[in-house]
Amino acid sequence: MKSLFLRLDRALTGLCLTLACLLLALISCLGLWQVTSRFVLSQPSTWTEEAMRRLLIWMVMLGVVAALRHGALVSVDLMLRLSRGAWHHAVRWIITLVNLGFLGVILWFGIDLVTRVRFQTFASMELSMAWAYAALPVGAALGVVAVIAHHLDPKNEELATAQ
Repeated sequence: MKSLFLRLDRALTGLCLTLACLLLALISCLGLWQVTSRFVLSQPSTWTEEAMRRLLIWMVMLGVVAALRHGALVSVDLMLRLSRGAWHHAVRWIITLVNLGFLGVILWFGIDLVTRVRFQTFASMELSMAWAYAALPVGAALGVVAVIAHHLDPKNEELATAQ
């Protein structure tokens, strides 16, 4: 069961990281188009700035999944570094539970936010605001998987590379 969960996590983390990188490339292209259309063509694009802002939300929430999996958890690193034995085990559990609680709050209020804004549309596009804000509950749910996987198979790359 553990190996199946970790395989699922590896696939989800890889997908999230790939999508976050693709979104970064897309946001860069949209920014280039916005500057080109404004200063070269003298016809400012009406939708690119808003699209870039919404895509940034998705990029961050998908990137957080990969960061959580590799040990960039909300924690006090000094406590984890200095703890040994049973205290180290307890600190890891505390960090995991705090992160799961934090992601649970984002998930809960993210779902509430999506349901509240589902009838609003973007100012420059005929899309529901819910598509932009859906990044919060989706990222939080995927983050829960990453935090549990990190607890089962710790990869403290963030902690190891910290100076």
